[in-house]
Amino acid sequence: MYQKLPNLILGFHGCKKSVFETVVYKGEALKASENEYDWLGHGIYFWEQNYQRAIEWARNRYGDDGAVIGAVIDLGYCLNLTDSFSAHILQNGYEILKIRCEAAKIPLPQNVPSKKTKDILLRNLDCAVIQQVHDYNRQTGKQPFDSVRGIFTEGGPVYPGAQFQERTHVQLCICNPNCIKGYFAPLKADPSYAIP
Repeated sequence: MYQKLPNLILGFHGCKKSVFETVVYKGEALKASENEYDWLGHGIYFWEQNYQRAIEWARNRYGDDGAVIGAVIDLGYCLNLTDSFSAHILQNGYEILKIRCEAAKIPLPQNVPSKKTKDILLRNLDCAVIQQVHDYNRQTGKQPFDSVRGIFTEGGPVYPGAQFQERTHVQLCICNPNCIKGYFAPLKADPSYAIP
């Protein structure tokens, strides 16, 4: 009953400048990511309310060719992983995936840590579980999730002994492109005014 988040939010998508121009200036849509390691499953990824993290990612990946697209998003019917209610949904998805893998005599996918950091960046298991949840909803005629929202803890501790990580962020995976109400070019703040 409370899976619908009742507000519009801003999301930021890191990309190449050519993608930025195609989407913002020519009105084309962003394409869904369908990698087996996409931690929130298949869809269009955004950093929620976090332009800085999006531009860091884009510049790390594309150098001077990195850019950020802003989007106004309605999450619709959301698999909100920041809410404890979603735990049983993921547990059920995992159990179904496990049974399917056993029946097919294939190993369960695994999450893989980064070679450079302790962060687990390749989330093959998490992706497979979320995709299993989507498949189950389709196969049983349940309402499909429009989006998936989760907290991604990343980076080292903010200070010694901290459980807060330097690059923690909320990420969105938009499964239903109709949740995206519009794209925009993010503006720089005017330093002569306060930011409301």
